[in-house]
Amino acid sequence: MKEALLIVIAYLIGSIPTAVWVSKAFFGIDIREYGSGNAGATNTFRVLGSKWGTFVMIVDMLKGVAATSLYILLPYYMEGANEWDRTNFMVGLGLAAVLGHIFPIWANFRGGKGVATLFGMILAIQPLVALLCVGIFLLVLYLTRFVSLSSILASIAFAVFILVIFNEKEPLYRAFAIAVALLVVLTHQKNITRLLRGGESKVPILKYRDRRKERRRK
Repeated sequence: MKEALLIVIAYLIGSIPTAVWVSKAFFGIDIREYGSGNAGATNTFRVLGSKWGTFVMIVDMLKGVAATSLYILLPYYMEGANEWDRTNFMVGLGLAAVLGHIFPIWANFRGGKGVATLFGMILAIQPLVALLCVGIFLLVLYLTRFVSLSSILASIAFAVFILVIFNEKEPLYRAFAIAVALLVVLTHQKNITRLLRGGESKVPILKYRDRRKERRRK
């Protein structure tokens, strides 16, 4: 019963529609009516700029960290549970938060793709792997300015780290790693199509670097 209650709370935390509330409070618009129509960090970068995109991304990641860390409220998972019981419960909490982000009860069940919240979940469960994935995300973002491509490659890297490099033995955790990669790829199908066609929008960061490159070419 207590586990089920925490799962519900994790969903409610994940449901906090950061991008929607920011766009309405500071710009008087609903972010879902602009750009890609998603209430996530990527669309916030695209529509509201890098400052607010970064803010939304950080808050959405913290949602995943906070929801996944709810296990500390139950003494059993802090003292008596073995590592895998604790990890499995954390995965359940994190997935509830991701589900809340995608289908937020506070925003008519129209949310984002859950990538930032998913990374927050991974940060709470496996900090080293999460930091490596964030490093890959930032590197790809720096080189390309495509948040979608950065998210896709970082999620695939997560599966590679878990399955190959760290060779985690727990079957459920391995399945989770594969599911993460598949989920991110599936939720970015339209972005993949636009990337292949050259129509994907770049986020408004590092514009001065690109302008310098253009001037040098001229």
